[in-house]
Amino acid sequence: MNESINGDLAVRATADTVSMEWTPSPSGTVWRKRVHLVGAPESGQVTSLVRYQPESSFPVHDHPEGEEILVLEGVFSDEYGDWPAGTYLLNPEGFRHAPYSKEGCLLFVKLRQFPGRDREHMAIDTATLDWQRIPVPGIDVKPLYEQAGYSDTMSLERWQPGADPGVVSYRHGAELFVLEGTFSDDDGDYAGGAWLRLPEGASHHPRSASGCILYVKRSGLPYLRSAL
Repeated sequence: MNESINGDLAVRATADTVSMEWTPSPSGTVWRKRVHLVGAPESGQVTSLVRYQPESSFPVHDHPEGEEILVLEGVFSDEYGDWPAGTYLLNPEGFRHAPYSKEGCLLFVKLRQFPGRDREHMAIDTATLDWQRIPVPGIDVKPLYEQAGYSDTMSLERWQPGADPGVVSYRHGAELFVLEGTFSDDDGDYAGGAWLRLPEGASHHPRSASGCILYVKRSGLPYLRSAL
């Protein structure tokens, strides 16, 4: 049976993951907070926070349409390595692994949103990346993913206190997840753990009085399926 959480891509969607309850996965030791789901509960497109208890594991499995992971806390592992907090992973179509965590970990995860077998496999320790200046005053970036032939781009953004880029438009939509601090727009304030999705053609006026660090995905909506 198909389900939908924030499945209407034509409207703005927000979620405060801090106030959400954890729900169990079939493993019993891995928990999640879903902010987006379209399709079958265990095989649809999904965006979620995922928490591995210590000594948690999943059996080996494939990732149709790819997988994206940002390790927020602890160490996430598979047969290819140990990935500490700050690691960014993009596992493309055809990737197969058996993930686990010895000490437990917290992840931001996007599943089945990256079609294309020629996508590059990414494994980046973002702590080793330098912040790059961009033309917008008060905002620095760490690019994570951009590939010819695909519209989606992912990055970390660091906003200095008082950063105000003016009105920002998103031709093909955007998703933002607050890692630290708080930013605001005309519709509200978004503290650590907040998730925001803006539809194609949307614009808003974001700013941060106290500073923040964000995960930002632009132009990813063309790869999502709407529930409507």
